[in-house]
Amino acid sequence: MTWYQSSEKVRRGFCAICGSSLFWDPPHRDWLSVAMGAFDSSTETKLKMHIFVADKGDYYDITDNLPQNEQ
Repeated sequence: MTWYQSSEKVRRGFCAICGSSLFWDPPHRDWLSVAMGAFDSSTETKLKMHIFVADKGDYYDITDNLPQNEQ
């Protein structure tokens, strides 16, 4: 694991072997984001909401009924 302080607001964790992005860690928070592509098997995880929808590509349609946050 290699950590990179990408800004004052967050550090990112990368695989030391292949360089894949694995974690997103905001300081002073009680949680850590994990890239879902890092798992080899089913996680039974379900989406809760969509974030940063204001920045999504115009080719991407969100068609479920989950909450959509602009930021």
